[in-house]
Amino acid sequence: MKEQKEPFLNASDFGKDFTWGVSTAAYQIEGGHDADGKGRSIWDKFTDTPKMIHNGENANVSCDFYHKYKEDILLMKSMNIDNYRFSLSWTRISPYGIGTINAAGLDFYNKVIDFCLENEITPWVTLYHWDLPQILENKGGWTNRQIVTWFSEFTKVCANAFGDRVKHWMVLNEPMVFTGAGYFLGVHAPGKKGLKNFLPAAHHAVLCQSEGGRILRKLVPGAQIGTTFSCSQITPYRQNKRDKKTAIMVDALLNRLFIEPALGLGYPTIEAPILKKLQPYIQPTDMEDCKFDFDFIGIQNYTREKVKYSLLVPYIRAKIVKASKRNVETTLMDWEVYPPSIYNMIKKFGEYPQIKKIIITENGAAFKDTIEGEIITDTDRLNFLQSYLSEVLRAKQEGLNIHGYFVWTFTDNFEWAEGYHPRFGLVHIDFKTLKRTIKESGKWFSKFLSYRK
Repeated sequence: MKEQKEPFLNASDFGKDFTWGVSTAAYQIEGGHDADGKGRSIWDKFTDTPKMIHNGENANVSCDFYHKYKEDILLMKSMNIDNYRFSLSWTRISPYGIGTINAAGLDFYNKVIDFCLENEITPWVTLYHWDLPQILENKGGWTNRQIVTWFSEFTKVCANAFGDRVKHWMVLNEPMVFTGAGYFLGVHAPGKKGLKNFLPAAHHAVLCQSEGGRILRKLVPGAQIGTTFSCSQITPYRQNKRDKKTAIMVDALLNRLFIEPALGLGYPTIEAPILKKLQPYIQPTDMEDCKFDFDFIGIQNYTREKVKYSLLVPYIRAKIVKASKRNVETTLMDWEVYPPSIYNMIKKFGEYPQIKKIIITENGAAFKDTIEGEIITDTDRLNFLQSYLSEVLRAKQEGLNIHGYFVWTFTDNFEWAEGYHPRFGLVHIDFKTLKRTIKESGKWFSKFLSYRK
């Protein structure tokens, strides 16, 4: 473990109008997997599938935010956190995906929203953070073009139910991840593989992110509407022609595939020719329908990737070289700790003149924490946050288009296929007792935020 650095930043360095917060996702924290009429999602089913989740774990209880939301919101308030990004469980609101609305689900989110506002915490709502209703997956899920209709109906329900109080919305969370990991690699729910699943899922996600934006703009006056994208700095592993060309192609797939259609630029097929295979799924007005003028873009950066040409990898002929193979500092997720990546991604997205505002909607790290009684030392995470924030400040001071930062995540949670092994939280969760304990990084972040005024 590294020696703890002295805090060298405070929030006032970023200006009065900079937004600070924390992010979570419904499936990862709520628990209550079948409580009060909630339906079954693709992650409920996927966690029941043998050998797909670390240690065979699931999120049936997780942090039990469903019953402990007041405790967590009050803890946020005590830590000077006044913006909270969370997602809505589609099956808690609409157990069968479409049609029937679960009053108890709406009531839960109404209580969360109202308690946030009562404690002067602004809710930032993500409509879709990966927990598709299983009943819709049985009909093809994101590979079925009907998803645009299904998602539109869900968006209308949420906008009408919460739009009187929620004025900050995000449509999708990281479409590259839920389509790539869930419909190409098969390592996330619903566990599908291959281009025949990925390509339609990706195109339909692009259509949904713009249609969701249009519905929110129509139904929620004065709302700030965004959507979020995973992004990583892509660097060639070797300085040869093949690796450099491969890096450009991987960058197009990982960083440009979902943002550029929304900006009216179409798909980056020149740099990533594999995307020409999208054509059979594109109907005559689709590329116009893909466009939407978002008020902000959320970017979610954790690391950089080095890639090299590989003849053995089908379709893309590219291979990511794992950080553990490169003799660099890594997190528990085997992600390289590389602070300049967040600056470089702010700069990259800032080069699109159509983007009005950039917010870091996720950044954080999983490291091994040291527990000694009531003291939870996580020096590596503290250093990570400080070093990445120093790069965000560099971007801000250079006049780049960056306006906010949300830590991933508030509490330790269920980390998808990795189960409970990687802990990203500012707050430690004892998953046996559900006791919350603020880590040293959380105490630092609280102090950091106290200097805003």
